[in-house]
Amino acid sequence: MNTASAFQDTIAAVSTPAGTGGIAVVRISGPDAVDCAKKVLAFWQPDLQSPLSVPCTRFCRIPDLDDVVVTLFRAPRSFTGEDVVEVSCHGSLYIQNELLRRLINAGCRMARAGEFTSRAFLNGKMDLSEAEAVADLIASQSEAEKNIALRQMRGGLSSELQSLRDQLLHFTSLVELELDFADHEDIEFVNRDELKALARTIEQHLTRLTASFAAGNAIKNGIIVAIAGVPNAGKSTLLNAMLGDERAIVSEIQGTTRDTIEDTLFLNGLRFRLIDTAGIRESSDPLERMGVERSRKAIETAHIVVEVVDATQPQFIPLPLQNGQTHIIAYNKSDLVEKADTLPTINGEQSDRSVCVAVSAKNHAISPLLDALTEAGRHLTAVSNVVVSNARHYEALTRALTAIRNVEKALSDGVSGEFLSMDLQDCLSALGEITGQITSQEVLNQIFSKFCIGK
Repeated sequence: MNTASAFQDTIAAVSTPAGTGGIAVVRISGPDAVDCAKKVLAFWQPDLQSPLSVPCTRFCRIPDLDDVVVTLFRAPRSFTGEDVVEVSCHGSLYIQNELLRRLINAGCRMARAGEFTSRAFLNGKMDLSEAEAVADLIASQSEAEKNIALRQMRGGLSSELQSLRDQLLHFTSLVELELDFADHEDIEFVNRDELKALARTIEQHLTRLTASFAAGNAIKNGIIVAIAGVPNAGKSTLLNAMLGDERAIVSEIQGTTRDTIEDTLFLNGLRFRLIDTAGIRESSDPLERMGVERSRKAIETAHIVVEVVDATQPQFIPLPLQNGQTHIIAYNKSDLVEKADTLPTINGEQSDRSVCVAVSAKNHAISPLLDALTEAGRHLTAVSNVVVSNARHYEALTRALTAIRNVEKALSDGVSGEFLSMDLQDCLSALGEITGQITSQEVLNQIFSKFCIGK
């Protein structure tokens, strides 16, 4: 058996999206992948039976079904680390299902969600954070999402964490050795000053990584933009102009928008989640009051607040900005104002954090606003190469950061090696959970169950 896999069964699934297309790819992985494929395919070339060190592609035929292209990857040089056969057939649903039926009859079983990637992880082809990045790459909808997923899949986060963990593990082992010689108080294997310096370095790295989660989360889930203002300022018209579609109902009647309306805008490689909110004003209408309350909540959670102001009769809303929020004042109906440079500005602290642009939503003259959004989005997502976008990673990094700070405090207070060792182990454990060096089957099942079948 030419495979390094620990698995005894062979799995198969369609790896291309569900539905009819030009082609579909059926993937087979496991110790009997070649034998199962040979039972289904005709004109399988004899030289494919010999061990190969490079991928091999052949034209084959499935009797009474289809002509296909077959690619063979020999273990361990494959995605899963096992023998892998990929069959590219025509995208007919009937052909896909019939091919799977024949493979199952030949000895395969249907793969579970994420099982190909989980096998890659368990066979040592990638660590857990890299495996999770595979799902993020598949789900990416913008250039920025693709970039951070690709960097993580190529080991950007893993290599940094592994370097920190290796250094920490060295000192931890020395501390543990000291404990073995606890009866000899004069024996010290660990240079406390060196350990303090390492702890400071690790804290700096972990602080930077946890801080990057705000940007990573915005990139992965979309930059939230709340479009706010008083009634009839042109918020819904502006949303429609930005989307190029009649997404929101537009009316001269105040209070038309009673609930938030959300849609997505892709702009210069970034994904923005636009939220059109109800006009903010005092009202006796209970439904309108509910809409206003939802508007305020949308404003509180937004990364960027676009306050739409009628340039012909400017009215501003109370807008206490949260930490890190960007405020863009979009003077709508600016085509009705003789000179755009005479538009009013806001006095007070808000003006230092506000960008003012002149637009005409009705005439689709909104380029200044799109430019301002792009600039704000790039500033918000401007981070180093290693970005944390996974909530599980962020939670583990937070625990690791707490533990390493406890190590620093323990070193400063001169506590015993036993308690110092516990804090070091906590940090090592948290870092190991990210890469999968320390994890449980339950966690693995939860992670890979979110993958699609065939990946």
